[in-house]
Amino acid sequence: MSIDPDNDKVLRISRNVAIGLDEIELSAVRAPGPGGQNVNKVATAVHLRFDSQSSSLPAFYKERLLACSDHRVTANGVVVIRARRHRSQALNRQDALERLRALLRGLTETPATRVPTRPSRNARRRRTDRKVRHGRKKAMRRTPPTE
Repeated sequence: MSIDPDNDKVLRISRNVAIGLDEIELSAVRAPGPGGQNVNKVATAVHLRFDSQSSSLPAFYKERLLACSDHRVTANGVVVIRARRHRSQALNRQDALERLRALLRGLTETPATRVPTRPSRNARRRRTDRKVRHGRKKAMRRTPPTE
């Protein structure tokens, strides 16, 4: 688990960054779908809500979260994670916190810049040949004009 072993009230993101568990809203709900008696009676799924804009998170993370195109981040910068992989609430809680930690850690990685390339002469020739062959095939399918 990513909770700091020295302090169980903190979720450690990196060596220098940690957020308090009191800033994270965890709620237990009943998991949807089939599963028999256990899933119908026990609230094992966990919904995690983390408002990054009103948290102690550094500004760098807040800006990256707002610019992030992840479906788990709302336009207001609220992270919503639904964990229901496991049968127990404790494991789902752990899973939700781990996924939040992974999301925040992923914000520090910068994507590789794309180096623009041009197709080779041979690749362009193969492409035009393929287009010509495809056009001939379609022309063969046409009905001949009536006179």
